[in-house]
This record gives sequence, structure tokens and C-alpha cells, in this order.
Amino acid sequence: MEFRILGPLEAREGDDVVRLGGARQRALLAILLLHANEVISVDRLVDELWAEAPPATAAHTVQVHVSNVRKALETAAPGAAARLETRPPGYVLRTEPGELDLERFERLCKQARTADPQQAAGLLREALALWRGAPLADVAYESFAQPAVGRLEELRLTALEELVDADLACGRHAALVGELQPLVAAHPLRERLRGQLMLALYRSGRQAEALEAFQEGRRALVEELGIEPGPALQRLERAILRQERELELQQAPPPAAPPAATARAVLLALGEAGGVDALLAVVEPLAAPGQGSDLILARLVARGEELAPWTALLNERRSALAERGVSARTAAFTSPDAGRDLVRLATEQAADVLVLDAAAAVRADGSLTADAATVLGEAACDVGLLYARDAAPGPVLVPFGGSDHDWAALELGAWLAGARGSALRLLGTEAGGEGRRDASRLLAHAALAVQQLAGVPTEPVLGERGPAGIVDGAAAAGVLVCGLADSWRQDGLGGARAEAVRLAAPPALLVRRGPRPGGLAPREHLTRYTWSLSLAGRAGEDAARQTASA
Repeated sequence: MEFRILGPLEAREGDDVVRLGGARQRALLAILLLHANEVISVDRLVDELWAEAPPATAAHTVQVHVSNVRKALETAAPGAAARLETRPPGYVLRTEPGELDLERFERLCKQARTADPQQAAGLLREALALWRGAPLADVAYESFAQPAVGRLEELRLTALEELVDADLACGRHAALVGELQPLVAAHPLRERLRGQLMLALYRSGRQAEALEAFQEGRRALVEELGIEPGPALQRLERAILRQERELELQQAPPPAAPPAATARAVLLALGEAGGVDALLAVVEPLAAPGQGSDLILARLVARGEELAPWTALLNERRSALAERGVSARTAAFTSPDAGRDLVRLATEQAADVLVLDAAAAVRADGSLTADAATVLGEAACDVGLLYARDAAPGPVLVPFGGSDHDWAALELGAWLAGARGSALRLLGTEAGGEGRRDASRLLAHAALAVQQLAGVPTEPVLGERGPAGIVDGAAAAGVLVCGLADSWRQDGLGGARAEAVRLAAPPALLVRRGPRPGGLAPREHLTRYTWSLSLAGRAGEDAARQTASA
């Protein structure tokens, strides 16, 4: 089985997800996974599940929850109930090596500490890519989870600092400056990060800014904690003032050229043959000359006799794309598990975005096929569900409310607008009643981030709340790009935005944010934790929360 706590809690066997009945069962599983292969007493489970106010029947209720978790494990994987053993004075959940994402993360980090800088950087990027958001996100507010969440976040930040050290040793100091500045702003009292920023600035010929970074850190420490910077940071400041030779990059062999498979790519997973051209009309600009990306056309089929006609069709489209200067590659193969194979293909080809044909991925009632659910749940890159319709000129419209998936939609929308040579239009809600604010301030923050990091002109507009406002706004758009609802795992594609996407006139993309950044990010940034358009629009997220609570 596979167990995940570096993000929302999840347990699965292949495509079968363990379905837990309620918050207490999820909390119980989280506690057992945090102490995998350790016996946890019933008394401790009672204390952690109910804090200081357990009911009189708490011990019996724990037994009931354990029984229900066993049933859920057994439903997903026959025989898995035996993993949750009764061992006096309590219970133990058995996991095998590699099944728990936290164990894989810690193993990769440990390997990185004995590797050379180039190898260490690769291992640490692989480790950080395991994160799918805040750890234990769906039980993070439970009292037992607070220390664990703090520890896990510290592990992630430490791994990120070790990655920065490896990248500094590889000579990436100039590129690191832009990564480190928002991180230092988010963690102003973390002296290791500040020292790394100072060193990156100094090696980039920005000595004065390196010294100012030290002074900013000193002021923060003195004002908030009443202490001076530690000895290491003070020694670094003195070394910069003296321009000591030890600060210079130690010469090392130049890094090996990356393999061809790490070239940027847009992966388009095709559905039926009749929809290929409509899909290409939307996606092709992302791989147009000058975009620096290959377009990979993939078709996974169930039967071998389908390969020959699909291979011929793909080769025909590849030749037509080549005549227009588009670098395209094709892949067609049989697969008993198309969802997992698409996830693997996206990983192997370092795809910036994986686009699914919504006609094949979404059922008439809005529910997802099993393969689409697997891709959305497991792909490290952004995923788009494309409703292909007749393409038309016009701006790219992005309804924007500040959620994580909205930021991913904004990045993809900005990338698409730049590739199409069209404007990017950001749609927010009107005030809609006394005491409510409109979304104009939020749109302004998002527009500033887009202009700063993508250089794409933006046009903020306001419309009425709900699907009608999006449909009306999309009437004059060339493409509609929407973030997926945060509740998509529980509710599928139900909800206002999904309804608007189905009703809108132009081609429409529903976007799910992945842990890897999309096509706007520099190639070397492999996790959203080190690069995101939303870092520049951090204030926009605050505005989104304020607007939502108004």
C-alpha cells in the first residue's frame, strides 16, 4: 500500500483509495502513521484524539474506530486489515519500506548528505517533490497534529536549505537570489537562509546588498527577540567586508549537460480521434517556436489492434506541426492502467503541464473516470482538463479568487496568453451587497505578479458571482482557464466553476495545481516551494481571504 502524510492524509492500493468515515478515523490513521511500526497505547490514543476532554466511553470508541479503519483498509486491499494489529497495551500499524512518503523523503535527504553537490541537489529535489502541500492538511488543526506538523515543516525547510547549499556549491548563486529573497521574507529570523542569501548576493557581485541583508536580519532579531545575530552570520558579514577569498566559489568540474528527457514539455493525452484537432488548436501555442517546449502527443489504448491507426494519425499530426515549426513528439502504447502510465510519462518527460481531454476524462454527471482521478491525484505537474471547442481570437480569461488552483490557472493562463500574443483578462466578483468588497484589490495583486514574473499585460474585470458571471465574461474570450475547486477530491467536478466551464462558449481548461511549478518557472526550479507566481502575489492571498470573509 501507499501512505501519504506530506500533504492531505491518504492511503491507497493502486487506484483504490482507503475511504474513511469521519474526522476521528482520519485522525486515528494519522496518529498511527506518525508512529508507524510502533505500539501506541489506548490511553495515548484517547489523549491525542480528545485532548483534555475525553468522553467516558473513549476507550470503547477507539476500538470502534480501529475496527472501521481495518474495514476501510480491507476494502481497498484484501488482507490489508492485518496491518493494523492489536498489541497490548494498544495498536500498531505495520508499513513496509518505501510505503510511507515521509520515510522516502527522509531516506532521500539522508542519501543527499553523503553525495556530491550535483547528486545531492537531484536527490533533494526528488525528496521535496513528494510534498503535496501542508503536511496532514486535513487534520492539521487537531491538537495532536500541531507538534507533528511543526516537525514536518521544519524537515522540509531544512531540506530546502540543504538544497540551496548544494546549488551554491554548483555555482547557481545568481539564480538563487530570486528564490531566496521571498523565503527570507517569509522566515526573517532563520539565520541559515539569510546567510545563504548574503553569500548568493556576494558571489553575484552585489556586495552592498549582501551587507544590507545582514542589517535587515539584525534589525529583525533585535526588535523581535532582543538578540544579536549568531556567530556564523556575524563571521559571514566580516568575511564579506574583507572580501575574503574563502567566500569565492570553489572550482569544480562543470556540471554534465542534462539528458534530453529533461527538456521542457507539454504532454497532451488524447481522447477520441475526432477531437484531436480541437485539442491541438488550444495547446499548440504552448510549444510554438520560441516557447522552448516540446509538445508530446500521447494516446494510451486498451487493445493492440488500436495501435496502428493511432500511430498513423499521430505521425500525420506530428508532420503538420513540424511544418509550422512546432517541435512535437508522439507516443502510443497499450496500457492496463492508463492513469498511472500517464503520471509516469509526465514525470519521465519533465512535463510542465499534462492536459487531458475532458470529453474522455469527465463523465456526463461531472464525475471523473478512474484514470483521470489517478492523474489528478498523483501527477507532480499541473494538470488541465480541456473542454475543446471551436477556437476563436480574443483574450485568455482567468476567473481568480486566490486559491492554490487559481494561482496555477493564472500561471497557465499567463503562459497561454503570452504564447498566443493575446491579453490576459482577470475576472473577479462585484461587491454584490452591502458590506461586501469587490475583488478589484485581489485582481490588482495578481496582475502585479503576472507583470513582474511573466511580462504579460493584464485586464482586470468584475462580474456577478456564480456561473453566470463566468459564462458572461467568457463570451468575448478566446480561451477560459479556471482553477479546480479545492474540494474536487470529495465532490468531483461539481460546483459553480465546473458548471460555468461546461456552459462557456470558448475552449475551457480546468486546472489542478501540482507540486512542481509550471511553464513560467525557470527550468532549475523543480518544486513550488522554491518558485511560484503566488510568491510574488503573497499579499493577494491575504486579500483573497479578506474578500472571502467580508
